[in-house]
Amino acid sequence: MPATQKSVRYGHTEGHTDVCFDDSGSCIVTCGSDGDVRIWEDLDDDDPKSINVGEKAYSCALKNGKLVTAVSNNTVQVHTFPEGVPDGILTRFTTNANHVIFNDDGTKIAAGSSDFLVKIVDVVDCSQQKTFRGHDAPVLSLSFDPKDIFLASASCDGSVRVWHISDQTCAISWPLLQKCNDVVNAKSICRLAWQPKSGKLLAIPVEKSVKLYRRETWSNQFDLSDSFISQNLNVVTWSPCGQYLAAGSINGLIIVWNVETKACMERVKHEKGYAICGLAWHPTCGQICYTDAEGNLGLLENVCDSSGKTSRSKVSSRVEKDYNDLFDGEDTSNPGDFIHDSAVEIPSFSKGVLDDDNDDDLTLASSRSRHRSHILEDDENSVDVTVLKSGLLKEEEEDDQAGRSHNLPVVTSQRPFYDGPMPTPRQRPFQSGSTPLHLTHRFMVWNSIGIIRCYNDEQDNAIDVEFHDTSIHHATHLSNTLNYTVADLSHEAILLASESTDELASKLHCLHFSSWDSSKEWMVDMPQHEDIEAICLGQGWAAAATSALLVRLFSIGGVQKEIFSLPGPVVSMAGHGEQLLIVFHRGTGCDGDQCLGVQLLELGKMKKHVLFGNPLPLTRKSYLAWVGFSAEGTPCYVDSEGCVRMLNRGLGNTWTPVCNTREHCKGKSDHYWVVGIHEHPQQLRCIPCKGSRFPPTLPRPAVAILSFKLPYCQIATEKGQMEEQFWRSVIFHNHLDYLAKNGYECEESIKNQAIKEQQELLMKMLALSCQLEREFRCVELAELMTQHAVNLAVKYASRSRKLILAQKLSELAVEKAAELATTQAEEEEEEDFRKKLRAGYSNTATEWDQPPLRNQTEEDTENRGEADDTEKAPELHEHGQNSKSADTLDAPAIKSGAVTPSNQGRINPFKVTTSSKESAMSVNSTRSTNILDTMSKSSKKSTAFNRAANNEKSPVIKPLIPKPKSKQASAASFFQKRPCQVDKTEEIKEENPKIASSEAPVLCPQNVENQRPKTGFQMWLEENRSNILSDNPDFSEEADIIKEGMIRFRVLSPEERKAWTNKAKGETAVDGVEAKKRKHVVDESHGTESQQEAAKENMSMPKKQKPLGLSTSQKLSAFAFKQE
Repeated sequence: MPATQKSVRYGHTEGHTDVCFDDSGSCIVTCGSDGDVRIWEDLDDDDPKSINVGEKAYSCALKNGKLVTAVSNNTVQVHTFPEGVPDGILTRFTTNANHVIFNDDGTKIAAGSSDFLVKIVDVVDCSQQKTFRGHDAPVLSLSFDPKDIFLASASCDGSVRVWHISDQTCAISWPLLQKCNDVVNAKSICRLAWQPKSGKLLAIPVEKSVKLYRRETWSNQFDLSDSFISQNLNVVTWSPCGQYLAAGSINGLIIVWNVETKACMERVKHEKGYAICGLAWHPTCGQICYTDAEGNLGLLENVCDSSGKTSRSKVSSRVEKDYNDLFDGEDTSNPGDFIHDSAVEIPSFSKGVLDDDNDDDLTLASSRSRHRSHILEDDENSVDVTVLKSGLLKEEEEDDQAGRSHNLPVVTSQRPFYDGPMPTPRQRPFQSGSTPLHLTHRFMVWNSIGIIRCYNDEQDNAIDVEFHDTSIHHATHLSNTLNYTVADLSHEAILLASESTDELASKLHCLHFSSWDSSKEWMVDMPQHEDIEAICLGQGWAAAATSALLVRLFSIGGVQKEIFSLPGPVVSMAGHGEQLLIVFHRGTGCDGDQCLGVQLLELGKMKKHVLFGNPLPLTRKSYLAWVGFSAEGTPCYVDSEGCVRMLNRGLGNTWTPVCNTREHCKGKSDHYWVVGIHEHPQQLRCIPCKGSRFPPTLPRPAVAILSFKLPYCQIATEKGQMEEQFWRSVIFHNHLDYLAKNGYECEESIKNQAIKEQQELLMKMLALSCQLEREFRCVELAELMTQHAVNLAVKYASRSRKLILAQKLSELAVEKAAELATTQAEEEEEEDFRKKLRAGYSNTATEWDQPPLRNQTEEDTENRGEADDTEKAPELHEHGQNSKSADTLDAPAIKSGAVTPSNQGRINPFKVTTSSKESAMSVNSTRSTNILDTMSKSSKKSTAFNRAANNEKSPVIKPLIPKPKSKQASAASFFQKRPCQVDKTEEIKEENPKIASSEAPVLCPQNVENQRPKTGFQMWLEENRSNILSDNPDFSEEADIIKEGMIRFRVLSPEERKAWTNKAKGETAVDGVEAKKRKHVVDESHGTESQQEAAKENMSMPKKQKPLGLSTSQKLSAFAFKQE
């Protein structure tokens, strides 16, 4: 059976770590730079006994119930084992001891120190000491001769010495090592070792090989090396039988040789590539325990038969077996990290050497059953895959018939040894928020809803369910008789799944506690030979992914729904609302990388496939650790290197890294265990784990909150910080658009605040770039701004005397408006408008029910500030923000910054009484309530960063509440408001088409076009269009004509523009029927208080005298329109 490598686990804090077995091999003992000695029952022991021996422990040795440690207080201490009771100090040095060892019978210890001394001390009587002097630098390591005649030592002075213990003289010295001044600077700690029992050979790791010296003659017998060794060897150890030698390198490679044949039996690479600084061979079986320089503990199993009778068949079949095991998905055990476990084998490659003298050994006869296979060679003979398979088949026959001989076919073909990228073992399926399956007390799931714990020990086998919010459901205790291994939890149900056994099928069990009937549970058995590997819950549905590469959907009540196939084995699943996220294996990765894909589906009424098996980006040599959704419904995942990524819907559904939890860890062995992500507020909720990847169930872990940070460049500079804040705000508010698109209600204040923050950051970056004379960069930043922010930027550039920049920004503002004016066709606009109207409709009481007194006060205030400069605009907006009766009439006024409502764009030459127009006014005002209320709310939130541009308020509606119809009207108003702020009639008139278009679908759809009065600029443009085209024959777009026309129209004197405006009003007022259907207004250009007060009376009276007879028809028409 080939060597298998268990995943390394945290043992001590980062630093040099030593390891040894006890006499029986039942315990693993480690010591590290944290000053602790830990006693492990096995590698999966999550509660090892810990003994603190000092500030740092450099080395440990164990024999006959005595635990000896070399610690940082310059002493060698002894403790009883396993009690850990201090039993005195054996010896002291002037500096710290670096290595301590026992002799074979455990009566003496040897210690080497950084003060160049080596001491041998009697364990029973510590006064019996021998000191060896001769090294000229700190001592690195020691090794006792099994016969207690010699002692070998290695030093930083570059020499390896052999001492006569009896007379303390040096028998031989070899200059083998590179000189250095201290242990920490040594290229290798050179842990040498005598061959057990006979002591015939002394093994010394020298650079990339192991030199073996013969006893007494001290001649270099031979060297052991391998082409895969690329870095210096650090430590060697012998098997108890003395036939095999293992060595560890500083880049994490572990090599095992057969000393007799000089053949390389095993090659195993540390999964992280850390330096191997401790090796210990199990005293009775083929296990090698190792530690690295980062404090981790690892284990190799089935390395070689410790009896020394490992047949060559075990060596040769290992390559094929290892490769097959990489794709073996039968084992479902799940250890500390989620990729490797005791059943997953890291590729180890072996080779053997066939000697001509041993050809007879190819035919073996045995009186007992044993394993056989073939030998892989680099040079002469190599074995074909078919030979390997035939050999395995013959092995099975031999197991049944002991004593039959097995002949190895002679193969003449040659095959070079493969030295390319190796496949990565596939990650096992896991449930996000769960801890490993082998633990007796574990979390089955921890999410934003609650916690499910599983207890499986001698006393109890049960499941506890706890809700964070007890109003959802009370805590529940469930028996686990069916051995459920996977669980999920939502607001509606608890979902459990079990693996299949020989007698029982794999089961899916749902506890639907939110059901209104008395039956709260249902259970489904999977087909034979189909195991559930991952489950999740959504809103009204459940999903289970099985080993048959199927995803089975169920309703929350137990109805089987759709079934579909996965392209590869599932890794994990997550659900949120109508969204289902599935991560699966797209293939087999290489060099430690996983090859994962992701699918994202929406399971609502309109089922949709969002991600079609796209590759899932992971950090190099990492695996998936957590996958789920934010509380707002954005897919996220975390890899084993702590990188948190979020789906960026605003960039074509790409994955953006938003946090690295490793940056918040204090030590290399610390990790954060993610339990939830929130976008508003921006919070990453996780549990800090000291020296582990997951928390224990008891005591209850505390949840920490980490902040997000995008990995932008130059984050220490002011520019980099603002760039990171801006794009983080954009990414973390993409969910608002997604939710609005899918019919969810969102608070407008959140989006308004986000846009305000983003525009403020852009303005700050523009100001910084302007100060740095980066005018081109200023224009690039302005392209990200709203039109109001661009206008503010124009003003800032003008005040900063950046006239060219101001001109560029002005042109940009015009281009933005022109693009909006030509974006969508009339039919698409009307359809989108109806959709938005239906989504925003409400049957509750609206602000139309409020008395109009507040409206008159607000308009009077605005009228008084009409002639002021735009710098006084913030006062008007702040006043509008404080108004609690923001009805339809103030909404356009606040948006546009004008003194009168938006439908007062023409003068009323008739000035009739209010009662005569009561009917039309009430109908118009009532039908447009919801739309205009929404617009007023958006406007009020946007005023904070557009205070200096009150004459261009309407375009700010576009990024806040997307209504294509009002977008075009707003863009058109931009052209009319540009000439000057004194002439505001165009600005007032511009709002009239918007209101008409909003009311037309309800009142009279066939009169949509007739209800749009022409502005003065439009009439001027019609008459001068031919001149513009003749002067500019290259103009083909309407936007270019409008842009040029607006520039020419601005050149006209105020009197000429007013004449065109009055001409447009005269044409519009001819239609008496339309005049009665509109709200009558007073021309703002006259500016007299008497006209404004009269206009307010006309607008306020219909609200007080709303006819009751229209309410029923209004509701019916609105309801009918909503159902479209």
